[in-house]
Amino acid sequence: MRIPRTAVAVVAALAALLTPTTAEAHTHVPASAPQRHAPGDTVTLPVRDALAAVVVQDEDRTGYSRDLFRHWIDADRDTCNTRAEVLIEEAVTAPEQGPNCTLSGGSWYSLYDDTAFTQARALDIDHLVPLAD
Repeated sequence: MRIPRTAVAVVAALAALLTPTTAEAHTHVPASAPQRHAPGDTVTLPVRDALAAVVVQDEDRTGYSRDLFRHWIDADRDTCNTRAEVLIEEAVTAPEQGPNCTLSGGSWYSLYDDTAFTQARALDIDHLVPLAD
């Protein structure tokens, strides 16, 4: 299965988000663009610059079927599904866990739209990189 360049670029940008001030990003520069760095160089830059460097191209959904992906699972069987695990991990202020890992309280920050959130249900963690990518 071929991984689209958009998926690779988005994953690189998401990895950059793990470091709050600077990030290492491997960016794809089109051959027609002037290169300031050699291909394969590691470049350290602010996260916002890494996101701005993400290459956008038309989607190719060839071979995609939603049936190939299970919905939220609880891989470690701690009552928290993948969505809850990500929300807990990415919280600026940790939410409280209720029965069956129901989350309440907490806060999150989205670098993509410079917005703070206090309701977990307002966040679409599963749509940052579409399953088809």
